[in-house]
Amino acid sequence: MTAPSSMSSPPPSLGELRQRLEEIGRHVGTQEAAHRAALEEAHRRADALRAAVAEALDGFHAAAAASGAPHLRIELGPTRLDDKHIRAVEFEIRRGRHLGIVTVKSHGEITLVGPFHAGKKEGPCMTFPFAAERELVEGLGGFLQRFLAEAVTP
Repeated sequence: MTAPSSMSSPPPSLGELRQRLEEIGRHVGTQEAAHRAALEEAHRRADALRAAVAEALDGFHAAAAASGAPHLRIELGPTRLDDKHIRAVEFEIRRGRHLGIVTVKSHGEITLVGPFHAGKKEGPCMTFPFAAERELVEGLGGFLQRFLAEAVTP
């Protein structure tokens, strides 16, 4: 390894670094602005789905507690920007290492991911167009049923 040469250019200053990142931010922001309305619609749909899942989980928690197992609690995460897709939002359901993710993409699809174990490969996935509401509700029911079966089995 060679020592830095006194002839090399000085490192950029913090002010120069900020300017470079501002330039990138303007470029990316302008490029992504065209997708804002579609992403807001995806967020609205994700919030509505999350509310439906929250209500269903309330029923599960009440029934489990009434049956003598109040410790069977499933966590429901907030709606947030998707980890993989910049033009999508997601929320997750979790119990311990058991995970399921609902992803709503701005291009008009909803994907149910899992259930799977955290730290393992995601999948299986089911994807539905926004217009397939009946199929989505049926798929979501099966998705939640599989998740609960795996998440609460010792």
